[in-house]
Amino acid sequence: MADLPPPVTLVTGPEDLLRDRAVGEVLRQARAADPSVQVHDLSVVGLEPGRVTGLASPSLFGELSVIVVRDVAEAAEAVATELKEHATSPQEGVVLVLVHHGGVKGKALLDAAKKAGAAVIECKPVKWESDKVSFVQAEFSRAHRRISHDAASALVDALGSDLRELANSCSQLIADTHGTVDAAVVERYHAGRVEVSGFKVADAAVEGRHEDALRLLRHALATGTDPVPINAAFASGLRNLARVGGSPRTVRPDDIARDLGIAPFQVRKARGQLSGWTGEGVAQAIVAVAVADEQIKGAGTDPVFALEQAIGAIVAARSRRD
Repeated sequence: MADLPPPVTLVTGPEDLLRDRAVGEVLRQARAADPSVQVHDLSVVGLEPGRVTGLASPSLFGELSVIVVRDVAEAAEAVATELKEHATSPQEGVVLVLVHHGGVKGKALLDAAKKAGAAVIECKPVKWESDKVSFVQAEFSRAHRRISHDAASALVDALGSDLRELANSCSQLIADTHGTVDAAVVERYHAGRVEVSGFKVADAAVEGRHEDALRLLRHALATGTDPVPINAAFASGLRNLARVGGSPRTVRPDDIARDLGIAPFQVRKARGQLSGWTGEGVAQAIVAVAVADEQIKGAGTDPVFALEQAIGAIVAARSRRD
């Protein structure tokens, strides 16, 4: 007989796909331990006091019960008190799963469950592009398949704003293809769906890819990206160049990131983009972006033209030699 899941599991964090998977894993363990398990999946919204207590009562036939309570941050005071009692004094034959979307609301219940020894599964946000690429690669690895790094990056470009859609696309590619998935396969499946952010436009400009930057700019604007955050991405990329460029190459990215208050991958990216730049060139580009910012925010009449001019100025500044 398989081992039972912990009597109380706290699933917490903002990433709903990962929360759902965590709950699913508890249910899988429970069914492996007792195929006749009774599952009760509840939302705390509208939940009546006493309902969980009733479901936690001993079963006539002694089968295992799993009670999943979602959105516990929204629990009314009486229900929160009831859940706390069950989380701190688990009933035999009952597995309680509390699902919390993160944040401080409902923290007293979470703290009580943790203090009582509940198993905790954290579903942290997957927001950085590098983390999403790792997520895609892990999805393929779980299926004993491989996807190239370029292909994983292309898939994130196409579907990166929605982790659930990204996971579904991985499943579809795994089902429809054989062998290693490369970028050409991803392009065939998702042609025309590349999601362009201001940071992709900025990366192209900072790396001196003028035509790519203009193409990406047009795509970003056509899909609804506002000019203000695009220009802000220019400024952010150039600031990182200036700050990272002033750090010795012998210092580890993690140490620089900690000192500068940025992510290690941003340090590595900035180091990779520094080729071709001088201190004066970075300063010149920052001035050009500041001018564009004024134009976009009211001093000019054409924000798109201001962005195009900024791209040209950034590329020209990168080519500059003192």
